[in-house]
Amino acid sequence: MRQIFLLILMFVIGQWLVKALRRAEAQNAQRTGAAGAGGRAAGNGATAGNGAGAQQARPAKAPQLAEPMIRCVECGVHAPASDSVVVAGEPFCCPAHAQRHAARPTGRDAR
Repeated sequence: MRQIFLLILMFVIGQWLVKALRRAEAQNAQRTGAAGAGGRAAGNGATAGNGAGAQQARPAKAPQLAEPMIRCVECGVHAPASDSVVVAGEPFCCPAHAQRHAARPTGRDAR
């Protein structure tokens, strides 16, 4: 019974170590910008004749940031800044809401 328990424990620890090593390797590759498969192939004794050794590490592309969102003054819906309409410094989700907001009475006329 002890042997089975020891075997299971060794298996679980082995799996944990393998995952930890893979995670560390992926983080290291991400930091250096090396391609995962191409970087390993060149390090495993690949010859320059097959093209794998000729590959150079390309700089990692910067992650694409999300487009800023604006809140429509008229309806409150959030829309991408590129699709928004700005009238008199106020952002709107569409031209119809900008016209509706401009047509609304303001000040004393609103009473």
